[in-house]
Amino acid sequence: MKILIVGGTGMIGGHAALHLRSHGHDVTIAGRNRPAPGTALGGLDFLRCDYIANDVPAAQLGAFDALVFAAGNDVRHVPPGGDEAAHWERANIEGVPRFQRAARAAGIRVAVYVGSFYPQAQPQLAEDNAYIRSRKLADEGVRALATDAFRVCSVNAPFVVGTVPGLMVPMFKAYTDYARGNFAPMPDFAPPGGVNFISATSLAEAIEGALLRGENGKAYLVGDENLSFQDYFGAFFRDAGRPVPPVIDQEHPLLPDSAICFGRGNTLYYEPDAAEAALLGYRRRDILRTVGEIVTQYS
Repeated sequence: MKILIVGGTGMIGGHAALHLRSHGHDVTIAGRNRPAPGTALGGLDFLRCDYIANDVPAAQLGAFDALVFAAGNDVRHVPPGGDEAAHWERANIEGVPRFQRAARAAGIRVAVYVGSFYPQAQPQLAEDNAYIRSRKLADEGVRALATDAFRVCSVNAPFVVGTVPGLMVPMFKAYTDYARGNFAPMPDFAPPGGVNFISATSLAEAIEGALLRGENGKAYLVGDENLSFQDYFGAFFRDAGRPVPPVIDQEHPLLPDSAICFGRGNTLYYEPDAAEAALLGYRRRDILRTVGEIVTQYS
């Protein structure tokens, strides 16, 4: 397939792009900024794109068989001092389905939207959290576009852990530096609670499975391992050769309360549907391997 990956210059989309190319697909990545030359992503075809502006001409979109959309906005993208609710409305509720509608009109026949797990794993969060509500409405808006000529489904992922060769992901560099003791005098600790995690490798496999075998209009809740935040931080510390940090019930600079939408001290654990996991064909029990890969890359 000839596949366009919007958000393909980031960690999730970039990992999916390299995975799909390795399986023989013709991949173009799209984003606002071209990847660095000489990197793995820098060797892929690139299309400059701002999906919120919906600025890709129909003739360019129509050159692709399939679309992977991995560019939805989260708390990292709110402009400083901006109105959060207005940003979510523009970027997610309106912007995501509008781009998919343009893809359908241009003749793309298959689309996979990479969304958030919150609306499926804990639906009540959408009632009071504007961000989660925006991801729910974006997902529903995309899947409502399904027709016999436009097969679309969503792959809704939990916390994603991974690397892309040549791409620096600030969050994971910071986790590695912290685990190696480079943030002293910040104390070593993990917040209470936990969540489901999935590796970028598992998610890329699920995306390919959805492209090839996904049911039209379906929302797939994917996931891998339920880990406490102590287990998660501890994996970085162990790979850095240091003891697992204790749990302290206070906000963590590297995992702020704003990133734990279900509340610090709580857990959001679930087991993905076994039949759906088999259909999409993604690996399980991959988090510890992936953390080791991250620590190696950023050490």
